[in-house]
Amino acid sequence: MGAVVVDPGFSSLVLDPEHVLDRASMNLANALLGNSDAAPGLEVLVGGLKLRFVTGSAVAVTGAEGVVTLNGEELPLNKPVRVAPGAVLSFGPARFGIRYYLAVQGGFTGRGALQAGAALSFGQAQGQGFPRIHQTARRALDPERPVVARISRGPRVPNYDAGLWHRLTTEPWILSPESDRVGARLAGRPLEVASAPAPQAQPLAAGSVVLPASGLPVIALADRPATAKSPVIAFVRDDDLDLIGQARPGQMVHLLG
Repeated sequence: MGAVVVDPGFSSLVLDPEHVLDRASMNLANALLGNSDAAPGLEVLVGGLKLRFVTGSAVAVTGAEGVVTLNGEELPLNKPVRVAPGAVLSFGPARFGIRYYLAVQGGFTGRGALQAGAALSFGQAQGQGFPRIHQTARRALDPERPVVARISRGPRVPNYDAGLWHRLTTEPWILSPESDRVGARLAGRPLEVASAPAPQAQPLAAGSVVLPASGLPVIALADRPATAKSPVIAFVRDDDLDLIGQARPGQMVHLLG
């Protein structure tokens, strides 16, 4: 056993890097500690997580920005930090962005949501130093500013009204509170859905912009289904998909085509 969950916070998940919503932040946290790119880490939504370390290790916190403390002292973000046995790591509310990422040297074992009192295991800290890396941390999103994501046309756009693409890329959208890890649901003036034969199920990639019958676009995220029958009208650029994962409900989203 490496650590004990004192308080899981709003939602804390042990995930493989390919399943987190902000992959760049999780990859940075692992790189800071010399972990494998595939090492599982913690995705901490909003904050509130509190861990007590039974054994010593090293950690790195990236992603959202807020006050994270180690034994009551503020922990520097985006840097590797040694943690002694018995130390308590606490996550305050995220002020910028919405998801923190926590990597531990050697990576966590197991997967899934954390519960109070749960025991976490991880690999042993290696050596005395940390690797030099060339990755830099992206500034966490300001919740008062729009999220800008670049998109390309999907295969179904030619079958729709010519004004659909213009409206999709020029009108402001709001991230709906109904958004989840399956999809970022956008609220705004519904797009007109042209009548067409019911499409067959098609593979659904992360970043696909799906247009359901409601006319309100949905951006497919990490926990999306394997296929979708609603048309895919656009794709979010891979570099910008992590930004969607850090957006807050109610935050404005601009899709640039």
